[in-house]
Amino acid sequence: MPLPPIIYEDDALIAFDKPSGLLVAPDRWDKTRENMMGLVHEKFGHHVANVHRLDAGTSGLVLCTKTKSALDFVSGQFQSKTVSKKYLALTVLLPPGRAMKFPVPIVPRTADGALPENFTVEVGIDNDGSNPGRVRVFRKRGGKPSLTVFTALERFGRHVLYECRPVTGRTHQIRVHLAAAGTPCLNDPFYGDTTELLLLSGLKRGYKGRAGEKPLIARLALHASELTLLHPGTREPVTIRCETPNDFNVALKYLRKFSRREKR
Repeated sequence: MPLPPIIYEDDALIAFDKPSGLLVAPDRWDKTRENMMGLVHEKFGHHVANVHRLDAGTSGLVLCTKTKSALDFVSGQFQSKTVSKKYLALTVLLPPGRAMKFPVPIVPRTADGALPENFTVEVGIDNDGSNPGRVRVFRKRGGKPSLTVFTALERFGRHVLYECRPVTGRTHQIRVHLAAAGTPCLNDPFYGDTTELLLLSGLKRGYKGRAGEKPLIARLALHASELTLLHPGTREPVTIRCETPNDFNVALKYLRKFSRREKR
């Protein structure tokens, strides 16, 4: 695989547009799997370091530093939770009976069965002992504190485009928070329903489809779109943005064209 596109670079920072399916760092169980940082080190050397990670299935912005001083300064901001992070998630609203069940809903539904336009999920999450590689929500006690703020940007019937702003940075945080709220990411193999395919035949009236019809977007519908932090050189705020990839745009194009649209 070629090196992901560079979307920002200066003397201290370099940011990449990671495609879905590519690991950021070596896999702990399979060291032979290709990963982004391996490609980066081959091209630029081992002094370039990543300051955060994305799930392999998540596309979008991965920020790296070029010097030790920049690494220390930027890593400190991630640790102190002062970096502003934005993601885009295309989700599927599940009927209440199919959502994660808790004695009290994490996010109460409105009278028409929808979720509020803006909501926050703040719960403990930690490794799921019965499902290695996954995390679970702790409704009352236990787990590590986690907080994400969600805003519905566009609604297309049961499909919703959310802006996700994680305050903490736990593993799979956005994905499990959305699932706990009853609207998991489309095509999420861990926390969603992989039978919920987004097909053109399911959107366009009279469309008969064809044998072997492929989903409009076939991978985890989560994209890291923006980071804002203090620059290690100037100490001034800098915002780095990453455009949504083609498959994400295709899915939104047909949802906007053929679904009843409710824009924020």
